[in-house]
Amino acid sequence: MKNNLWKLATVVIVLTMLVPGLAMLLTGCGPEEEEEMIPTPVPVKPTATPVPSKAEGPVPAAPPTDTPAPPSATAPPSHAGPVIDKWALWTGGTQLRGANIWQRVVVPDLDGPEFLGSGHVGPPYTQADFDRLAALGANYVNISGPGLFTEKPPYVLDEKVQANLDNLLDMIAQADMFAVITARTGPGRSDFTFYRDGAGDWFDESLLIESVWEDQEAQDDWVEMWRYTAQRYHDNPIVVGYDLMCEPNSAGILLELWEPTEFYPEYAGTLYDWNQLYPRITAAIREVDPDTPILIGGMGWSAVRWLPYLEPTGDPRTVYMVHQYEPQDDYTHQEPSGQNTYPGEFDLNWDGAPDPFTRDWLDEHLSTIDAFKAEHGMPVAVNEFGVNRWVPGGAAFMDDQMDLFEQRGMNHALWSWDPSWKPWTEEVDAFNFRHGPDPDHHADVASSDLIDVIVKYWGRNTIRPSNLTEESSISTGQVYYVAANEPGASDGNSGLYPTYHWTLDKSMS
Repeated sequence: MKNNLWKLATVVIVLTMLVPGLAMLLTGCGPEEEEEMIPTPVPVKPTATPVPSKAEGPVPAAPPTDTPAPPSATAPPSHAGPVIDKWALWTGGTQLRGANIWQRVVVPDLDGPEFLGSGHVGPPYTQADFDRLAALGANYVNISGPGLFTEKPPYVLDEKVQANLDNLLDMIAQADMFAVITARTGPGRSDFTFYRDGAGDWFDESLLIESVWEDQEAQDDWVEMWRYTAQRYHDNPIVVGYDLMCEPNSAGILLELWEPTEFYPEYAGTLYDWNQLYPRITAAIREVDPDTPILIGGMGWSAVRWLPYLEPTGDPRTVYMVHQYEPQDDYTHQEPSGQNTYPGEFDLNWDGAPDPFTRDWLDEHLSTIDAFKAEHGMPVAVNEFGVNRWVPGGAAFMDDQMDLFEQRGMNHALWSWDPSWKPWTEEVDAFNFRHGPDPDHHADVASSDLIDVIVKYWGRNTIRPSNLTEESSISTGQVYYVAANEPGASDGNSGLYPTYHWTLDKSMS
């Protein structure tokens, strides 16, 4: 990012929003998903033997307790001037297109000295990794990584995780992209919940921590973790969202319930119920940060079919989310030997007969989102989706799916953007689209059909943190700007970030 583009400019952005039409109200939903959604990368291939734990019964949610957030040992990064109205990036059409990055806390005895790098969090990312992502057209990074508080009690700030997040945000800003902070872990939850079938096999059972769903103290401290996080990053202009928990999953992992119709009649309002926790987190965030959008996905690993069971909080700056990998076992997560293709025919509803797997199937599957938006009047985004790079017809599938996202005006981030750290990328690369369709090839390729599709959609991005100083279009509105020395310009603020003021020009609506 060139510093001279950031200095001595104050812009007035006049944004008009066309009144959106009513969202489509279509009926039906896609097929049911498999028991556990595991779109995250795993260090080694676990066995296929699941080891779910069965809860004895519902645990009622206790009244919240007052748990003060621990003080920061380091001051939060300083950013000059007020930030943009980040909400405008989530409304009125697709404006953020990008990818997830994944990290977890390194376990030296498990990971060794190289697999995830020598730092506290890995795999390591470099400035070149983010510069390359931006050069392909992406303008948005979903940081899917550890939360700032420890997973085991006492639940306190992990200063090394915080330093890692600060560094990631600095690099993403330098690459001229926006970022969403997603908490995969936190009090009572470790990253190993996403590959729990390997507990006792390729990782020690002590690393599997899922007590957040049965421990009131852990939930109270999850609230405090987000209060602290929002206080620290509320004035960072590139942080455009807080994703409160990656893929809430209590119903499947602890109760072996895979359908919302089975879960809610018995467990609504208990500690197992995500719907009783995220409103508390939202309230805590709004005490320190009234502006940054909050992102909330549903239970069931945020699958589309669980979206209707989310209960909106009433916060006017919340985006509701889905993760879309369906059909997972039968298509997007196929092993290299898999034969199901897109478009094609195979059994999608477990009745023993083949069903057409086409764009129409995808459109109907996503109609659940249309109904939710129409009912609640709130935006929906998809901040995880993707295919194993070798699946037959994967490029056509992604093309249709991304087009359907865009028709619905949804921001989207695919899974995933891997670093250039070879000990990681040479071992775990099923979703690394840069490696091409050959499952035995573990390095970047010059081109592929899947690369072409992804870059085509990323190439539609026009908005970046820097170019908001230039005449551009945002959503369906118009953008106007004035130089810092012209009438109507506010006092200039020099520094790393420019100052933005977004207003609605009602005369143009």
